[in-house]
Amino acid sequence: MNDRLGIAVIGTGNIAKGYVTDLLRYPEIEIIGVSDIDMIKAQVFAAEHGVTAYPNDHTLLSDPRVQIVVNLTPHFAHREVTEAALKAGKHVYSEKPLALTSVAAWELVHLARERGLRLACSPFTPIGDAQQTAWAMIRQGKLGKVRVVYGEANWGRIESWHPAPIPFYEVGAFFDVGVYLLAIVTTLFGAARKVWSYGALVLPDRVTKEGQPYTVTTPDWQLVILEMADGTQVRITSDFYVANNSTRQTGMEFHGDAGSLYMESFFLFDSPLLYAPFGESLQPVALPREPYHGIPWGRGVLELANAIREGRPHRFSGEQAAHITDILTAADKSQETGQAVTLTTDFPHFEPEDWARGDVTR
Repeated sequence: MNDRLGIAVIGTGNIAKGYVTDLLRYPEIEIIGVSDIDMIKAQVFAAEHGVTAYPNDHTLLSDPRVQIVVNLTPHFAHREVTEAALKAGKHVYSEKPLALTSVAAWELVHLARERGLRLACSPFTPIGDAQQTAWAMIRQGKLGKVRVVYGEANWGRIESWHPAPIPFYEVGAFFDVGVYLLAIVTTLFGAARKVWSYGALVLPDRVTKEGQPYTVTTPDWQLVILEMADGTQVRITSDFYVANNSTRQTGMEFHGDAGSLYMESFFLFDSPLLYAPFGESLQPVALPREPYHGIPWGRGVLELANAIREGRPHRFSGEQAAHITDILTAADKSQETGQAVTLTTDFPHFEPEDWARGDVTR
């Protein structure tokens, strides 16, 4: 009996290669096919990866073999594609953010509930080996009460590596890359209750890799301060200007009454970790198991598929993604008004990975 879950991908842009290459590694999943608004692009992608190209999204969504739709479309299309997939009776895993407005994000959550379907959303990086180890150390009291968190999302100039940078600049750095840090702090500390933000446009005139000039109008540098429900204070800087490998301000720092923990990368599963009791120098932390080197793009989809198979709640829920969208939109509002924005929404908090529930230090 074939009990693999059928997966189909909508959107064969730059990120799709990483997803599909990784998803093909998992025996629990069967990739049924892919689609794209550009049919020729979908056909070329499908041929390169040995999968089927659907002629359009409607045909993909009508295929009864497809149980989970992976939404890899550009930011502005996330809501529309996810809504269509849910209405077609498919579970959905979406790239981040879930939607560009809070209203749209929560409407998707309610639609999934009404239809009895699963809705999950990237970032999935909180289940990384380094990230789970950091969470375990915090839960076990190695840092004491954590009161301050610093996060750095210096993502460089998108046009230096991405063939289509303009959509990234349209939504801004906090929407595109700040969500990685938001996924971690909401996983570790719960919901945010207050949001302050300031943004600036530091390099408005840009040129694509093909030499096409364009002007950025959304702030490409943003500072956001969060007060979490448990009182933790969080400062996140995100930008599309400073290159990650050209600064010492990288990753995340967690500071508590008893000590501090530095995670060099919020993104990579094998990020180095450094720990110090209060007042002492940071020293390397050995991860409790051999980590995945880099980032396995399909791991969030695999988590959703396994949760469906096992009949348990999935991690990276639509509710958490919608709360993150609340934070993103609150930051924009604060930036416009100069005032703090209060949030009241919450989400089901997921459990750590089984291997990271005990004492992970050695």
